[in-house]
Amino acid sequence: MTTPPQGVTVLGATGSIGTSTLDVIARHPERYRVHALTAHRDRRGLLTLCLRHRPAVAVLGGEADAAWLRRQLAAAGLDTEVAAGEAALCEVAAAPEAAVVMAAIVGAAGLLPTLAAVRAGKRVLLANKEALVMSGALFMEAVAAHGATLLPIDSEHNAIFQCLPSEHRGGLGRHGVTQLLLTASGGPFRGWSTEQLAEVTPEQACAHPNWSMGRKISVDSATLMNKGLELIEACWLFDATPQQIQVVVHPQSVIHSMAAYSDGSVLAQLGNPDMRTPIAYGLAWPERIDAGVEALDLFQVARLDFEAPDEVAFPCLRLARQAMEAGGTAPAVLNAANEVAVTAFLEGRLGFTGIPRLVAAVLDELEVLSARTLEGILAEDARARRSAEALLAAFTRGG
Repeated sequence: MTTPPQGVTVLGATGSIGTSTLDVIARHPERYRVHALTAHRDRRGLLTLCLRHRPAVAVLGGEADAAWLRRQLAAAGLDTEVAAGEAALCEVAAAPEAAVVMAAIVGAAGLLPTLAAVRAGKRVLLANKEALVMSGALFMEAVAAHGATLLPIDSEHNAIFQCLPSEHRGGLGRHGVTQLLLTASGGPFRGWSTEQLAEVTPEQACAHPNWSMGRKISVDSATLMNKGLELIEACWLFDATPQQIQVVVHPQSVIHSMAAYSDGSVLAQLGNPDMRTPIAYGLAWPERIDAGVEALDLFQVARLDFEAPDEVAFPCLRLARQAMEAGGTAPAVLNAANEVAVTAFLEGRLGFTGIPRLVAAVLDELEVLSARTLEGILAEDARARRSAEALLAAFTRGG
């Protein structure tokens, strides 16, 4: 008896992770079918994807965009249901027609729909690190309580997942793991001084040397905040402390991360820098399927370099570690302040070196509170954003 294709919902379908996910799905029509696609404002991008993949449901952020998409799809003869707003996003994330949800919405906006998928007991492919950064304890408790399967899609966390024993909860030490080695490319400004960084433009910051990503995550990679958020996420995913995670700058982006064991072994996952590899792993786990990725040619790579991160020139990594050590609402405040700072930088209202300065100022200003309720976390997220906007006036364009 033939097994019907598995339904997949892609949250954040028009971004780089979303489009890579759809590329992998299209390679395996016998295994997967697209149930729902969502986007925030990119209605034309979502229209293109709907025409190509013919989902049952499409969701946009605003009703005006949804009405436009509805008309376009009707004119094309598609009967895709179109909805709008956060409630619709959460509803489609929990819909029974899809067993798998790719959570690829960028930023804090991804928290509620990702949690909705978790509470519906889905296989959640987590590419939205902010969900765990903001609400780590609550999120992991929900995964356990609702029987969801959580598979990390960030290349680094996916690599660690592949290098750890199949059961690694209860603390790394129980399984002979002494350290997680989280690799970082170092971004486009590796080796730059603080003085050089003060002159960085948004265009320079968005030009990542190895990965094709959206503008926000590209800036985070350039400041090393992305690695800081990944450190926090790794603590929750792998039941680790910040002290058990070492960030290693690896410019080639060939080793995606490593796990060190008590017997001296270090297991590493290698591959070309292409997000379709971890996406395919998450979709098919525990099986392996073709991702459309070229095999790694070690002779072409020729060398692998490693160095320590420069936390003086790139203090965001230190700020993230400190926020995780502080616990409570500190990581949510860090994330919210960073989102405001990155937006201001991209809009020309803040210099590149002003990003960590603004984040540090917000962390200093707000008291760390308990993070035991979702309402409390969201309230602190909003308060941190207000604080960041108010403090922006004190920062000049030069950083």
